[in-house]
Amino acid sequence: MNREEQDGLVSIIWENVFMFGYKTYMLAYFTKDGLQGGTYYFLTYDMDQLMKCYTEMQQELRSRYGPTSLYHGIQKELRHYECLWNVSGNYIHLKTNTRQGEPVTLLYLSPKLANEIISKR
Repeated sequence: MNREEQDGLVSIIWENVFMFGYKTYMLAYFTKDGLQGGTYYFLTYDMDQLMKCYTEMQQELRSRYGPTSLYHGIQKELRHYECLWNVSGNYIHLKTNTRQGEPVTLLYLSPKLANEIISKR
């Protein structure tokens, strides 16, 4: 476990966390008010496993949270895929970019952390 702090935001990183059978790196973001967000980076070892991971996570999230406000379905070509849910002001974002070799990433942001990130852009 590693811990970093910047501008009042504490990040804690765990390695070798399993989620739905996939090995991940997990980051959690805390402020003085508690947990504000988190990210899972899924470790996959080839394109077939990456696409299977993304598809399974997408199906799980859709079954839990319903339709997504942003949806890029799986196609045969290599490209960027993502889905986004707004659940009572909390953001859940699933993405990967097969062209750039990015891992499947699942991000959760509280309204407070989302507002901070948007205001810094």
